[in-house]
Amino acid sequence: MGILRVLLELLVLYLVYKLIFDFIIPVYRTTSQVNRKMTEMQRKMNEQMQQQQQDNVNATSSKEKANKPANTDYIEFEEVK
Repeated sequence: MGILRVLLELLVLYLVYKLIFDFIIPVYRTTSQVNRKMTEMQRKMNEQMQQQQQDNVNATSSKEKANKPANTDYIEFEEVK
C-alpha cells in the first residue's frame, strides 16, 4: 500500500508541475505581454489624436487669419440714392 501511495503522490506532483509550468506561466506571460501592447497602442492612439486636434486647431486659426481682410483693404462707403 505504501508504494502505491508514493506513486500516486508523485503522479499528482508531476501533474501539478506540468499544469503550472506548461499552462499557467505561459498564460500569465502572454496576458501581461498583451496588456503591455494594448497600453502602448492606446498611448500611440492618444498621441495621434492630440496631434490631429492640434493640426485642426492650427489649420482653423490659419484659415481665419487668411479670411480676415486687412485694415488697409477695407474701404467704407455710403450708398447713394
